[in-house]
Amino acid sequence: MLCLTTLPNGFRIVTEHMPSLASAAVGVWVMAGARHERAEENGIAHFLEHMAFKGTARRSALQIAEEIEDVGGYINAWTSREMTAYYARVLKADVPLAMDIIADIIRNPAFAAREIEVERQVILQEIGQALDTPDDVIFDWLQEASYPDQPLGRPILGASGQIARYGADDLRRFVAGQYGPRRMILAAAGAVDHDALVRLAEEQFGDMTPLINPPAEPARFHCGEKRVQKRLEQAHFALAIEAPGFRHRDVYTAQIFAGILGGGMSSRLFQKLREERGLCYTTFAQAGAHDDTGAITIYAGTGAGELRELAELTIDEMKRAAEDISETELARMRTQMKAGLLMGLESPSARAERNARLLAIWDKVPSLEETVEKIEAVDLAALRAYGERTAEAAQMAMALYGPVKAAPELGRLRERLAA
Repeated sequence: MLCLTTLPNGFRIVTEHMPSLASAAVGVWVMAGARHERAEENGIAHFLEHMAFKGTARRSALQIAEEIEDVGGYINAWTSREMTAYYARVLKADVPLAMDIIADIIRNPAFAAREIEVERQVILQEIGQALDTPDDVIFDWLQEASYPDQPLGRPILGASGQIARYGADDLRRFVAGQYGPRRMILAAAGAVDHDALVRLAEEQFGDMTPLINPPAEPARFHCGEKRVQKRLEQAHFALAIEAPGFRHRDVYTAQIFAGILGGGMSSRLFQKLREERGLCYTTFAQAGAHDDTGAITIYAGTGAGELRELAELTIDEMKRAAEDISETELARMRTQMKAGLLMGLESPSARAERNARLLAIWDKVPSLEETVEKIEAVDLAALRAYGERTAEAAQMAMALYGPVKAAPELGRLRERLAA
């Protein structure tokens, strides 16, 4: 059973009771991420997330860890471009404890100077690790090529030079400007009591003052290219094709199209590039969406000598898909999407996150039946029309890393797609 309550200050509580469970997932999702940073603040949302577990006015970092682990639970957090989440998984009786800890780390962080320095080094190591992982960093570069000089195009982790400068005042300033109750959602699923959580939320968040937050800078997709030549064993190739945002009527069409292209072992790119031609070990395509924009992302790793052929075949498969996607492929991808959705929601953590995300997008939580209906509503004519529009527009960005001198220019690939 799904329940939703909004406090007078705009703070929202959404719960889903799952009667067969003895545990619960509970957390606060804040609609403030890398996209809400100014250029001089890049990486601070992620820095703030790290500092959440480094002590509060009431608890040390060790006490936070011990209190949650003493009851067999766990606590974690993550930052994306549009959201930051703080969440825990505990047994039913320990939900109030989890709520108290989460409220404490969000509202009363200590920002002790020593802990900031320790966590600064951790984040710098994280940035270094990402830069040493080609099939990780290439997606940051692809985002930068797609949305240059925009908040949406900057890396979530930030740049090392900026991370080295941030202090307690910077962190407090970001919280004061972005962490308002209207941008916060308490979501819980599993063995939870809605009325009890509402009472806890009133105690812990009800006194917050609403903020007036300016809207995020509108996204502007750019057909950019980033090419980094380096001696590596493989050439890493990534494309981003402009796609709809969350609220666009074609968002599920884009997801199905991306899945048919590269969503599994039966997908066109996997069969053509790996199984038939042996050009790569890994290739995939997926559709991602933001508030007002999105992208179908295609990735493959290959040898330097095979890169040109792989890039051109990828474009050819995109073009061919727009012309001859079959009912069989459509039915298979619809089934995969529905199965993935339903199997994922067997976890209370996944249910809580889904409900928080949907509430942030729609200001309501559409039912599973409504979502399935939208997936089923995508027919073959709509899918082919979407593929044709995508090919004709050729709105595409590219990132390359490794021995990539032989890679074709982005302009040539765009012409090949639109021809």
